[in-house]
Amino acid sequence: MTAGITIDLADPVPPYEQIRRQLSSLIAVGVLPPGSRLPTVRSLAADLGIAAGTVARAYRELEQSGLIEARRRNGTVVVGPPAAPHGPVGADAAVMAAIDDVISRARSLGVSDETLLDLLRGRLAQTSKLEP
Repeated sequence: MTAGITIDLADPVPPYEQIRRQLSSLIAVGVLPPGSRLPTVRSLAADLGIAAGTVARAYRELEQSGLIEARRRNGTVVVGPPAAPHGPVGADAAVMAAIDDVISRARSLGVSDETLLDLLRGRLAQTSKLEP
């Protein structure tokens, strides 16, 4: 079970970061709700064809950010989405509707998912520079 996670070895983003980003996003939008069990490090590494240390690093970073928790007998489980000032990110229906609209519009215009992600990251970087 890869939970929809893919690794692009041609991408300049390191594989552990690709895994971390994808899992973080899946948790944020509620695809992986609190209590969901993640695959073992070895299992996910085998499914993706990468080293177990790569998956372990992604899991460690997710655990440090409070998104997942490694439990001895229950494996690694989702603790919850990242907290936002007004509550969990996944709970904001207006934001999720806006994101769905952007995805729908981009796809109708023939924009690939990868390009859409690049555009979003670029805009986020631009707007973060404008904030005091």
